Amino acid sequence: MPPDTIQPIQEVLNRWILAGQALVGSIGALAFVFAFLWRMTAVEPKSVLQARQWIQRIVIGTVGVEMAGTLVHVLTSSVPAH
Repeated sequence: MPPDTIQPIQEVLNRWILAGQALVGSIGALAFVFAFLWRMTAVEPKSVLQARQWIQRIVIGTVGVEMAGTLVHVLTSSVPAH
């Protein structure tokens, strides 16, 4: 494929990746704060365990989005430009 054909696709992918990372980052940070507060104020052991699980899910989801963005960047950068 010619570079002028791939460039618009890379720009769209980069734009969507940045939007997704920003969205996950802001929502993830808010969710993390709420889960942390829930954990700190929970009285029952079951609630503490559930809050810990949610914190783990939030962290793993955020890391997953970052890794997916990096993978897409690596894959789109590896397309040879002739």
